[in-house]
Amino acid sequence: MAAAGAEAAAVAAEEEKRLPEGDPESGGDSEDEGDSDSSGDGEDEEKENEAEIQRLEEQLSINAFDYNCHLDLIKLLRQEGELVKLRRARQKMSELFPLTEEIWLDWLKDEIKMASESSEREKVYELFERAVKDYICPEIWLEYAQYSIGGIGQEGGIEKVRSIFERALTAVGLHVTKGTALWEAYREFENAILETAQPAPGSVPSSEQQQMLCSQLEKIHMLFRRQLGIPLLDMEASYAEYEEWSEDPIPETIIKNYKKALQQLEKCKPYEEALLGAETPKLAEYQAYIDFEMKAGDPARIQLIYERALAENCLVPDLWARYNQYLDRQLKVKELVLSAHDRAVRNCPWTVGLWIRYLLAMERHRVDHSIISEMFEKALNAGFIQATDYVEIWQAYLDYLRRRVDFTQDSSKELEELRSAFARAVEYLKQEVEERFSESGDPSCTIMQNWARVEARLCNNMQKARELWDNIMTKGNAKYANMWLEYYNLERAHGDTQHCRKALHRAVQCTSDYPEHVCEVLLTLERIEGTLEDWDAAVQKTENRLARVNEQRAKAAEKEAALAKQEEEKAEQRKQARAEKKASKKAKKTRIGDKRKADDDDEGEWGQEEEAEQPSKRHKGDGDGELLEEDMEVETGLFGRSGPEKPDGPANQKEKASTSRKDIPKVLHDSSKDNVTVFVSNLSYNMADPEVKLKDLFESCGEVAEIRPVFSNKGTFRGYCYVEFKEEKSALQALGLDRKVVEGRPMFVSPCVDKNKNPDFKVFRYSTTLEKHKLFISGLPFSCTKEELEDVCKAHGNVKDIRLVTNRAGKPKGLAYVEYENEAQASQAVLKMDGLTVKEHVIKVAISNPPLRKVPDKPEAGRASQFAVPRQVYGARGKGRTQLSMMPRALQRQSNPVAKAENGMVQNSPATSSEHPEEPKKMSNADFAKMLLKK
Repeated sequence: MAAAGAEAAAVAAEEEKRLPEGDPESGGDSEDEGDSDSSGDGEDEEKENEAEIQRLEEQLSINAFDYNCHLDLIKLLRQEGELVKLRRARQKMSELFPLTEEIWLDWLKDEIKMASESSEREKVYELFERAVKDYICPEIWLEYAQYSIGGIGQEGGIEKVRSIFERALTAVGLHVTKGTALWEAYREFENAILETAQPAPGSVPSSEQQQMLCSQLEKIHMLFRRQLGIPLLDMEASYAEYEEWSEDPIPETIIKNYKKALQQLEKCKPYEEALLGAETPKLAEYQAYIDFEMKAGDPARIQLIYERALAENCLVPDLWARYNQYLDRQLKVKELVLSAHDRAVRNCPWTVGLWIRYLLAMERHRVDHSIISEMFEKALNAGFIQATDYVEIWQAYLDYLRRRVDFTQDSSKELEELRSAFARAVEYLKQEVEERFSESGDPSCTIMQNWARVEARLCNNMQKARELWDNIMTKGNAKYANMWLEYYNLERAHGDTQHCRKALHRAVQCTSDYPEHVCEVLLTLERIEGTLEDWDAAVQKTENRLARVNEQRAKAAEKEAALAKQEEEKAEQRKQARAEKKASKKAKKTRIGDKRKADDDDEGEWGQEEEAEQPSKRHKGDGDGELLEEDMEVETGLFGRSGPEKPDGPANQKEKASTSRKDIPKVLHDSSKDNVTVFVSNLSYNMADPEVKLKDLFESCGEVAEIRPVFSNKGTFRGYCYVEFKEEKSALQALGLDRKVVEGRPMFVSPCVDKNKNPDFKVFRYSTTLEKHKLFISGLPFSCTKEELEDVCKAHGNVKDIRLVTNRAGKPKGLAYVEYENEAQASQAVLKMDGLTVKEHVIKVAISNPPLRKVPDKPEAGRASQFAVPRQVYGARGKGRTQLSMMPRALQRQSNPVAKAENGMVQNSPATSSEHPEEPKKMSNADFAKMLLKK
């Protein structure tokens, strides 16, 4: 029956495959002939798909490790029904990568439809065997078991099905949430066999039939009892089913095991619920679950939870490393250990640590040398991201080859292989690695050092060791004392005194970092083993060398001291110039301020005449203390006469508003409320009523106690303010409004921190270190939007976030950061997108690795910055084209300086200089007039 069903399914699949090619039943000829446009569109789509398939195949021929390209090709081939090409594409991908559960299930279902003969069924069985090795997936095991039931009619079919079910239970039978389905499927299979073994109604079963029935019943009993001893979801339903099915009462031991499993399930439930509620990748939840199982100490359960975590996080190298370490140290089962290591390097081929552990595991389990060498060659082609990774993998392989050599023999095949591997490693790092990374990754020549040690200590070949060390020194290492001392120690242990002396004499001559140390070692050698002539030669050489070194150091110190002195003199000159300028500026302000005071005692005719000529001036107060009521900020005529009044236009209204703000008393910032206050900056200077605008915006975060915008001395808004809340949680929630666009500019919201107390405080939201899952893109057109960039990037992986970099005004800078789910997707995106043309702009794409942020040196106390430029003071008419003022200098007026508000806090003016300039004589209006008449 099963075979016939499978054959019928295959025939149906074959017919379905032929239907689109013109079978009358397909309905293709029944369509109206006028519907030719639809068929034309289909042909165009088919041609486009064929061209895309060809392009993807060419791309894979260039880069076979393009994971997303494999997925796209398989999807298109399956859509087009190219079964032969589809099978080949899946085969190639499975050789390079472990396939996910979805890919395997699609592949298996396609193959099952086409498998009609027994030989084809065997190929499907082989495919299932490959599928269950990639990841431990309950769905694939269940599909495998159910498919095997179709071959029950063949010889040994029942036993084969039972064997697959038992393997499935061993692999995933402990799965808390999905294991129950396998147990139930196994029981249903055994119940079906029990039904077929029942005698016909009314007949008496023979002893053989009776024995077979009892055996089958015992199998079902055993399945129930095994399942009830494992903590699984819906255990209560399984227990109730067993009670109903069994004619005999359940044994006490089974009930005891069942209750124990229930208790264990209650302990597991919090971890399972955490996994259900968590978002991908759930690493923290899985790690907590693993720690819980590790304390319990059941190896099978530990292995299963690791496998569950890896099925969802197969591209996390650290998780693979921890799992493999557990298997290496605890389980030590060859097949299990090597399978896990193989899957690890196939999932994360860029991680050198996984390859090294794999080589060690194969050596530990005595895998054939040819297989280990083949695996090492695969590691070299894995595409590591650092030059040092290649040094590490070479060193691990050379260690393995060294352990294979029997050094009691003068010569052997293994020794020659080791030497040739050392030579190949040096050449590989020099050519392949240096060409790719512009560095060999081994500046200290550690591989050549180890080679020299092997030759000297294990092969007693000091001549070869000396040649190697001579090569090491010619690669720029001769100036380092530690390199010479390494060579000296090797000569001391395995060479002779003559070569030790020769090496130290060269070291004294060449070392530039610590020559005293090398000289001391040479003198110690001659003190113990040298003759008088050797001692004298060593003393003379070391003294001459140290004398030259000290002379060079003295010259360098003098040069440095001279430079420092020059810098101090320049700084002192700048300081003195600033002090003089400050004093003159202050004297000038004092002089102008005194001139503007009216002196009633010195008033003469000119004062009376001026009063008569200016009737518009009004007097205020009594006769003895008359004061002119005059706005000192209004630009005046040549002799102090007011100009014509301007009408109240918009500019005047704005000026009036600014003037009204000038009269508002400044409020000191209370630093004790910093925890409920946020600092808002980068706002538009033209914002009208910032209190009202910002209050509407920030009330969504909580009750606002006060908004304090900061205004300049002229009353204009300075673009920043303080927002004080009633509660601290509201202030924390307000930080989420950072970078929100307000009136065309990104608004900056940061914690309120007193920079005087915390000068180093700086808020920077983004990472400044290497992020392998994030890309930095430059050269973008300014018109490129976030959605357009996402359309370009999502073709190469799952994009988690995109950030377009803008300036303070919110204008794009042509830069962006794109975050992918994992390192593999980011690496593929770099390969595909670097050099891509976007809106006629060629973009550059690289892994995000911002340069270190330079922290400027703090200036000395009381010393201004070297590059500080004094602000230019202009005349009464402001900055003109000729930079000249048409007002006589003696009549130019300046308002008294007002302390500027910075960050909402009024700063005290600096202390006045101890040297006060002589105060000028006070002058009245009459004195001004007499002075002008004399000119």
